[in-house]
Amino acid sequence: MKTQLKLAAACLATASALLVMVPTMAAPAAKTALPVITHELVAPPLAPPRITRKHAAHVVVNLTVEEVEREIAPGTRYTFWTFGGTVPGKMIRVREGDTVELHLQNLADNKLPHNIDLHAVTGPGGGAGETLIAPGNEASFTFKALAPGLYVYHCATAPVPMHIANGMYGMILVEPKEGMTPVDREYYVMQGDFYTNGAYRAPGLQTFDPQKATDEHPTYVLFNGADGALTGANSLKAKADEKVRMFFGVGGPNTTSSFHVIGAIFDRVYFEGGKHYQENVQTTMVPAGGAAIVEFTPRVPGNLTLVDHSLSRAFNKGAIGLMSVSGPDNFAIYGKGVKTPLPAGTKAAKPAPAAAPAKPATTSAPTQAATPPKSEPVAAAGQQLRGKEIYEHSCAACHLPDGKGVAGIFPPLAKSDFFQKRPNDVAKLVLHGGSGEMVVNGERYNGVMPPQELSDEDTAAVINYVSTAFNDGKPLFSPEQVRELRKAH
Repeated sequence: MKTQLKLAAACLATASALLVMVPTMAAPAAKTALPVITHELVAPPLAPPRITRKHAAHVVVNLTVEEVEREIAPGTRYTFWTFGGTVPGKMIRVREGDTVELHLQNLADNKLPHNIDLHAVTGPGGGAGETLIAPGNEASFTFKALAPGLYVYHCATAPVPMHIANGMYGMILVEPKEGMTPVDREYYVMQGDFYTNGAYRAPGLQTFDPQKATDEHPTYVLFNGADGALTGANSLKAKADEKVRMFFGVGGPNTTSSFHVIGAIFDRVYFEGGKHYQENVQTTMVPAGGAAIVEFTPRVPGNLTLVDHSLSRAFNKGAIGLMSVSGPDNFAIYGKGVKTPLPAGTKAAKPAPAAAPAKPATTSAPTQAATPPKSEPVAAAGQQLRGKEIYEHSCAACHLPDGKGVAGIFPPLAKSDFFQKRPNDVAKLVLHGGSGEMVVNGERYNGVMPPQELSDEDTAAVINYVSTAFNDGKPLFSPEQVRELRKAH
């Protein structure tokens, strides 16, 4: 209730500020001898082309504010507040010394006032006060791009966290006067946290949950505004030995990012989006409202995986993407795996016996060390509960709590034709693991499933839970049947 009252008060303050504004036309930009360039904006994950001119210019940027309803996850819709109709907002690219004339249009069919605060601006509010407008209005102002770097921009209308959490952020790159070195590919990716009233991937239209936002408990942590925005057909593309530059930022409003690309090492990271760089970096920390420029060179074909290495965000909240790399194999860099069984009887080395503890001076009753409970055969209702516990502990991290998996990475267990048609093979995978290509619901997956250290009772329980909870099926195995499959291997 307190949070709602605070939000209401903030909205009233914004409305009052708008009411007292005198409706005047935006002041015309001062005449300049600089050549005038109208910036061509492109949708993420693309970035505007590298600047090759050697002189300053007067750059005109036309940016719209659009409130749009679209999918945040498959089957889940959300009303985003955006710059230019995309999350993140379209990237702005100018040169050090440019004069930027920014026009912000709050479209007439929007419902709320908005503005823009650009971290590249030297001046009060970053332009927020100059651009606060109600729907159906346009504001403009000019600023000098004084300092090179990669900067975040965002809406700064109260309540500011709510506007940012609904997708109102983007980035502006100010290239140094000497320019940037050419690369083969450039991409634009931003991470943001979203707070919906429903759970992760809950179906239907979801609304913003102010209490979750205040408590900093995001439902989603996403790259480019949607679960799967950079996977499947939307995966980034590169060729082996191409140099890739990625402009990466965090809109927030609350979480930071431990940005990492699985299968690559960053050749250079321009940390904080500034001019200094570190070489050979595995993971870089990017704060909310901050940015970094990372450069790397894929060396071999395959999928590289973009993640927030706070990995629950990647596998349970959506902060995951893919870069599909094509090209010839290079076994000198990445060899082909060879897998063989260990010799029979191979076991972990036994630790050396510990020295006997000194006897206490006083006599007391011995305390029995706690031992993990043994898994016992359970009745149907108890088995279902046990199966759910095992799934949440051992399976949900990869296949997700709702069993839908991760496109192109972990196959779905829910509504899975593989599970429904080949239950014995599923049981063998749980018992013994497996690797190689498999097809699930028409999609190809190629990965490794390690064997699960589960008893026969727990193996039956978790498979039966997946069958009944995710596939509208019936229990498939008894512990005795699992035991027979284990023996047959």
